[in-house]
Amino acid sequence: MNKKQKKMLTRIIIAAVLIVVFSLLPVEGYLRFGLFMIPYVVIGYDILQKAFKGILNKQVFDENFLMAVATVGAILLGDYSEGVAVMLFYQIGELFQSYAVGKSRRNISELMDIRPDYANIEKDGTLEQVDPDEVEIGTIIVVQPGEKVPIDGVITEGTSTLNTSALTGESLPRDAKVGDEVISGCINMTGLLKIRTTKEFGESTVSKILELVENSSSRKSKSENFISKFAKYYTPAVCYGALALAIIPPIVLLIMGRPAMWGDWIYRALTFLVISCPCALVISIPLSFFAGIGGASNQGVLVKGSNYLETLAQTKYVVFDKTGTMTQGVFEVSGIHHSEMPDEKLLEYAALAECSSSHPISKSLQKAYGKPIDRNRVTDIEEISGNGVIAKVDGVSVAAGNIKLMDRLGIAYQDCHHVGTVVHMAVDGKYTGHILISDIIKPHAKEAIAELKKAGISKTVMLTGDSKRVADQVAKELGIQEVYSELLPADKVSKVEELLHQKSEKDKLAFVGDGINDAPVLSRADIGIAMGALGSDAAIEAADIVLMDDDPLKISKAIKIARKCIRIVYENIYFAIGIKILCLILGALGIANMWMAIFADVGVMIIAVLNAIRTLFVKNL
Repeated sequence: MNKKQKKMLTRIIIAAVLIVVFSLLPVEGYLRFGLFMIPYVVIGYDILQKAFKGILNKQVFDENFLMAVATVGAILLGDYSEGVAVMLFYQIGELFQSYAVGKSRRNISELMDIRPDYANIEKDGTLEQVDPDEVEIGTIIVVQPGEKVPIDGVITEGTSTLNTSALTGESLPRDAKVGDEVISGCINMTGLLKIRTTKEFGESTVSKILELVENSSSRKSKSENFISKFAKYYTPAVCYGALALAIIPPIVLLIMGRPAMWGDWIYRALTFLVISCPCALVISIPLSFFAGIGGASNQGVLVKGSNYLETLAQTKYVVFDKTGTMTQGVFEVSGIHHSEMPDEKLLEYAALAECSSSHPISKSLQKAYGKPIDRNRVTDIEEISGNGVIAKVDGVSVAAGNIKLMDRLGIAYQDCHHVGTVVHMAVDGKYTGHILISDIIKPHAKEAIAELKKAGISKTVMLTGDSKRVADQVAKELGIQEVYSELLPADKVSKVEELLHQKSEKDKLAFVGDGINDAPVLSRADIGIAMGALGSDAAIEAADIVLMDDDPLKISKAIKIARKCIRIVYENIYFAIGIKILCLILGALGIANMWMAIFADVGVMIIAVLNAIRTLFVKNL
C-alpha cells in the first residue's frame, strides 16, 4: 500500500470503530446526531469536498454527488447509522479499487523498469555516467555486468549473456559477442561490454516500447467508449429519476386523499441513488483492459491500445508472411546444380552481383562465398523487384534471380527438382546453372498453427514471394490451409484485400509478419501483428500488436489474452447492469433498503474489480 492508501485504511478503521461504539450507546436526539457526525466527517469529508467542487464547476452528476446526497439525506431522515455506513462501505470499495489499479500499474511498471537511468562513457581511464539522451550516434559506451543496455548498438569488445525477459517475456538469456547487435532494455549479466551506439536514445528500442505502452490507454475500445457515454447520460437520468420518485408518488397520494408519506418516498429515492452509482462499470471496464495490456506486456506481447485487444479477440482469419515469420529467415546454400563453371566461381559471381542487397538470400550467398566483398569490382547494378539483380562483375554481365528474370532476359534455364529457393545464374547472356538455397522452419511453427486452430481460428493463410514448390512444401508441413506464392509486395496487399472481402464483417483478419518488409500489409489488415520485432523500428511503427520475440506460439498466446480480457469485460458489464436494474426496481418498490443499496453499489464494484484483476494472470493460457 502507498501512503495515501494507508491513510484511507486508518480513516476506515477509526470510522468503523466509532460507528460500532456509538450504535451501542443508549443516547437519542441531538446528542446521537452529533456523535454520528464524527465518524461521518472522518470517513466522508473528501467525498463532500469533491461533490461541492463538482457543483461549483458545473459538473454535478458524478458518484461523489450521488454519495453526498444519499448519505446526507439518510442522516436528515434520522437514519444516522445507515447514512454513515453507506459512506464507510463506499470508501472501502474505493480503497479496494485503488489497490487493484495499483497492482495493475505495478505490472506495467515492471516493463517500465527497462528505462535506463544512465550510460557509461569512458574518459581519461574512468567511467563517467551521463544521461542517455546526451549520447550521440557512434559513441562507445561501457555496460558493466548487472547494468541495463541504455541505447541500441553493436558490440565492439567483450562477450556476455543478455537477459531480455523484460522485453520478450522469455527467461532464457542470449549470448552476445563482438559484432552482434544489442538493443536497449536488455540486462548485461556476465562480462563487460563496449558498445558502439547506432541510434539516439529517443529512437532506440526501449524508447519506442515505453512510448507504445504509455500511449496504449489513449486508444479506447468500443466497450470503453460505450461505458463513457453510458455514464454521461445514465447518472443525470437516475438523479432526475430519484427526484421524481421522491416527489411524484407523494403528490399523487395527496391528490387521491391519502397520506403522502414523504419520509418513506424520500428514503426510497435515496436508496435508489445509492444503488444507481455506476462505479462498478466506470472502474472495472477500463481496469480490465489496463490489466490485460499489463499482463500481455509481461509476456512480451505489446498491445498499442485496448481497441486492438478487442479486434484481436474477434480474429477468425490469420494470414502469415513466410520468411522470418514461420521460417527462421536463415538461408543457407544447400546445392549448386547444372553449373557450367567451377562452383566457387559461380558463387563469387552471385555474391558480388547481390552485394548491394540486404535481402536474406543475398546475405546467404555472401556467407557461402566466405570472402571479403570488393564492391569496386561491381558496376551497373540494376535490382528488379520480384525478379532479381543484373550487374557487371569485373566488366562481365551477371544476372542472378528467379525464372521470371531468366524469362525477361530470354535465357533458357534448367528447372530444379529440389525444394528450396533457386537463384538462376546467367553470365554474359548464357545460362550457367543455379544455386539452391534452403530456409529452416521455426521450431514451434507447426505447434503454433495447431494452437491457433484449437483457439477457434477458422482459416490460416500464408503469403510469400517464394516459389510455389517451396511455399506448398512449407504450408503442407505446417498445416496451413491456403498458400499463395510468387507474390510481389503489392500482390500481398491485394491478396489481403481479397481475403477481407471474403470474410464476414464481424470476423477480423490478422496479418502476421516480421515487420521489416511487411509494413503495407500490416497496415491494411484489421489487425497487424509484428513478430520477432526486437529492434525493428518498422514493426513497432506499422503493427498494432508487437510480439517481442521470434516464437510463433506467441500469436495464439496474444489471441487467448485478448479473448480472456474481452470475456471478463462482458462478464462485468452484464453482471453490473443486471444487478443494478434488479436492485433499482426493488428500491423503487420499497423492497430494497439502504443495506441492499450498499451491496448493489460497493459489493458489485468489489466483485467486478476482483474479476477485472483476473486479466493480469495470462502466463498459463
